[in-house]
Amino acid sequence: MAGSDRVWASRFPLLYARQRWEWASVDARFSTDLPVPALVTNVHVVGFVGERIVVCRDGRDVWFLPGGTRERDESVEECATRELREEAGAVLAGPLRWVGAHHCVSDAAAPYRPYQPHPEKAWLWCFADVVLSSAPTNPAEGENVLEVRAVDAAQARRLLLTDADWLPELISLTVEMRSPGCPA
Repeated sequence: MAGSDRVWASRFPLLYARQRWEWASVDARFSTDLPVPALVTNVHVVGFVGERIVVCRDGRDVWFLPGGTRERDESVEECATRELREEAGAVLAGPLRWVGAHHCVSDAAAPYRPYQPHPEKAWLWCFADVVLSSAPTNPAEGENVLEVRAVDAAQARRLLLTDADWLPELISLTVEMRSPGCPA
């Protein structure tokens, strides 16, 4: 573990804990070390409207951060742009900046999509300033987003507990990384 990750891990133990994501058949481990782009299968964005964070709610009554699976030959930036539009009705209003990634190893027999790397892959977490410009497009193959909100960081941390116990720590890390003078 790199030096900065040791410091972050001591402050954000749930985020840095080894995780088993049964729904994806992967073992995952978070790090601020970025994967090579070819390993990135999923991109998620902590979108900021001023100091507020964009969160989405689906039909399961789960709150989540916009993001999803990269399409064939899609860049990380193109994926983030598409997923923001589809799930939050948002557009980028500033550069996409990286927080870190969950480095994953799958025990599934085949990749989720045939063009994806296997068994190693990564879920990239980013942040950017965004503008909520329309309703989510809710494509047929994606989540059915019922509600989008821009909330303060404390409320984002509470709402995102419905998705994963480590997401509040990801929000705290992102807010800190976004602050002026952060060495990360």
